[in-house]
Amino acid sequence: MKLASLIVLLITVPVPATALNLTQMQEMALANRAVVKEFATEIDKSRQDVRIARSPFYPTVDLSYNAYALDDDSETERRENSAFLGLINWNLFDGFADTAALDAARQRQDIEDLRMQALVQDIQLAVALRYLDVYNQRAQTEVAEDTLTTLTSLYEDSENRFEVGLVDKNTVLRFRVDAANARLALQARQADLRKAINLLSRTIGATISLAELDFNDFSGEPAITGKSDYESRMLASRSEIKALEKLGTIAELSIKEARGAYYPELDVAAGYRTYSDAYLNGVGEFTNEELRAELIITYNLFSGFSNEAELAKAKIEVRTVNYQLIELQDDLTTELRNLFVDYEVSLANVAVAREDIGAAEENLRITELKYKEGLQSQLDLLDAVSNLSRAQSNYVAVIRTVFANYYRITRMVEDFPHDRS
Repeated sequence: MKLASLIVLLITVPVPATALNLTQMQEMALANRAVVKEFATEIDKSRQDVRIARSPFYPTVDLSYNAYALDDDSETERRENSAFLGLINWNLFDGFADTAALDAARQRQDIEDLRMQALVQDIQLAVALRYLDVYNQRAQTEVAEDTLTTLTSLYEDSENRFEVGLVDKNTVLRFRVDAANARLALQARQADLRKAINLLSRTIGATISLAELDFNDFSGEPAITGKSDYESRMLASRSEIKALEKLGTIAELSIKEARGAYYPELDVAAGYRTYSDAYLNGVGEFTNEELRAELIITYNLFSGFSNEAELAKAKIEVRTVNYQLIELQDDLTTELRNLFVDYEVSLANVAVAREDIGAAEENLRITELKYKEGLQSQLDLLDAVSNLSRAQSNYVAVIRTVFANYYRITRMVEDFPHDRS
């Protein structure tokens, strides 16, 4: 296979008018995958947690009806009596613990949104890498097909040469064995291609075929501009960092909540009560009604040092989250830098791999001519075929590595396009 033919193979393939590109498959995955719906339910649950945290700011209203049966009348109660009670209670001050709990619930809701953003980027990266794997396996299959075609041609040519006495039977058999091995290698590549398509279908959440794929996403080498800004962009946009910062805010709010134990609680209550000397309230001979308003101030003086321990624990948690944040930022920064190293090396290797194919093609051409002239052995010719096949496979692998690094860098800065609305 000529170098120009291989490059055309890598960037073009006949596709139907409705072929899928990378962006379309990513959107399909986000619409189809159950894990996205699962995370959406977590966001819904966090919204309900905010409602729960807001409930202490409203009064509570209770109604109760009790009917009593005693063995005999007493000085304070008839043998049959009942009571109806209506009570409204409203907490006016709780040492700011309720406001801290509400703010923390809102922060947790934001964290669930950030977890969803990270999941979206992870799925988009997974689709890109699976798509790239299909592209790679398709190209490797084409290389294997070309190798088989070359070896089959050499085998058929050796048979013709054997018939006229130019080569011996052993030479023919050697070409036949190598052609058979190439056929087995092709079958293995075809199986790998089918498996790659199955994995892509699983990642997308829908069954697709090779004919549906548009490989124009790989029509040129990916370029990255503004490399110097990538670290700052990552630290500013990465969902995992933002989520950990939110956890730090929650830890600080827990300090505020723990300090609330040192303040008094203030409640107001209003109640209405009726007592009747019958099971059915209001129909007995005696009925008593009572209206009561209360102002309740509660102040805990000692709780076995639990308040102090809760406050100390909250302060420790703040430090813990800060340490985790530093570690995460350092880990992600190092990972991004290493990805750029891999990207630049793989990009430089493209030109080297392209030159290797040209050299291997020329080597095969010269070796084949010399073989026909009796100046090179059969082993030399087979080595030349093997070298070309290896050079072509290396070129395909280098292209795959370039795009894999590019997609991983894109994930690092959360730059995969997605409509967040």
